[in-house]
Amino acid sequence: MEEYLPDIYQKSIYTIDYAKLFNRGIKCLLFDLDNTIVSPYSSELSQKTKDLFISLKQKGFKIIIFTNSPSIRLKGFKKFFGVDGVSSACKPFTGKLRKLLTDYGYAITEVAIIGDQLMTDIKVGNKVGITTILVNPVSKSDFVLTKIHRFKERRMMRKLRDHDLFWQGRYYD
Repeated sequence: MEEYLPDIYQKSIYTIDYAKLFNRGIKCLLFDLDNTIVSPYSSELSQKTKDLFISLKQKGFKIIIFTNSPSIRLKGFKKFFGVDGVSSACKPFTGKLRKLLTDYGYAITEVAIIGDQLMTDIKVGNKVGITTILVNPVSKSDFVLTKIHRFKERRMMRKLRDHDLFWQGRYYD
């Protein structure tokens, strides 16, 4: 059950205390794409998100989009936001995340993953041992496979709530 428990829970990518993360030694932020940065099926390029990423890079963070989406979907976002990216990440499997850590030379204590799903984003981060940050989905729309994960996620959130470990809407950092 603890593999689904996020270290930090915030409303959105815009409400995270990045200064606190930096002070904890986090150097690299892995952002999920769909329903964390943009709505699924959307290719909208948000200036607000671009400004956030520029600000985070100026503060010393490495920004990487880490997504289960294919490279064709990721390509335009990487270019617009000026960030690196890993597509077809196969979350919650850890292979691509471990490779990323090796390729970029980061220790697990220096990386945080930010995403909207317990079943993929939080689970993969917890399995590897990096800081995990859950945010609310930006949209009610989901891909088909994600709908299955959401069903499982709701059950897991109830279990976590029943053990007084996690309450949806009670944000913490």
